[in-house]
Amino acid sequence: MSDMAFGIHAVDSLLRRSPQRILALFIQTDRNDKRIQAILALAKNQGVSVNRVPKADLDNKVAERHQGVVAVIERISSESNVNERDLISYLASCERPLVLVLDGVTDPHNLGACLRSADAAGVHAVVVPKDNSAELNATARKVASGAAEAIPLVRVTNLARTLKALKEAGLWVIGTTGEADAVLYDQDLTLPVVIVMGAEGPGMRRLTTDACDFLVKLPMAGDVSSLNVSVATGVCLFEAVRQRTAG
Repeated sequence: MSDMAFGIHAVDSLLRRSPQRILALFIQTDRNDKRIQAILALAKNQGVSVNRVPKADLDNKVAERHQGVVAVIERISSESNVNERDLISYLASCERPLVLVLDGVTDPHNLGACLRSADAAGVHAVVVPKDNSAELNATARKVASGAAEAIPLVRVTNLARTLKALKEAGLWVIGTTGEADAVLYDQDLTLPVVIVMGAEGPGMRRLTTDACDFLVKLPMAGDVSSLNVSVATGVCLFEAVRQRTAG
């Protein structure tokens, strides 16, 4: 079984981190700019053969903007080297763990954007439920701009049970909802924390909400009632970064 990855950043990350997964690498024939030259040099260094093909061939493989680079990659059973079974032990080795949970985020564009923000903010793991969650497909990898290969994405069978285990391991679970009384900026995020983001519209599921230690909201000053989940995720994560680096 195979998957696709496309775009400069996504393929660059694969070449650097998991070149053995690349089954075939296709690069647009008439593209020879610096970024393409860097991909070609990296592929040669990693022993990955390159197929130069016309843009039309790449367009047939990928419907979205591929930037002249498409890779066929080996599909693996786990999306990271951290799985549900060893999540707690992995986090025990992290200093002041920061975990992002996405509950019901089904759009791969949003998943990719959240992974990109999570990697930039130094998140140690992103946790999603196995059901009702976006797949880490080629679109998500492209939007993630390399973060999909850099940050552990852990799929769990029972999210409420996982949140309970994280709390027992010493992490505080902070859920986000527009109905909360507390504001994000008043919440202490310097401790080991799990930040839970719900899907746009329905938000977090009831069992997920019940598993949270605290509920917070983003202050909304304009006419819109909510933000895109990936934008809200970035705001929450970088508030954690701000608090953790303020001292």
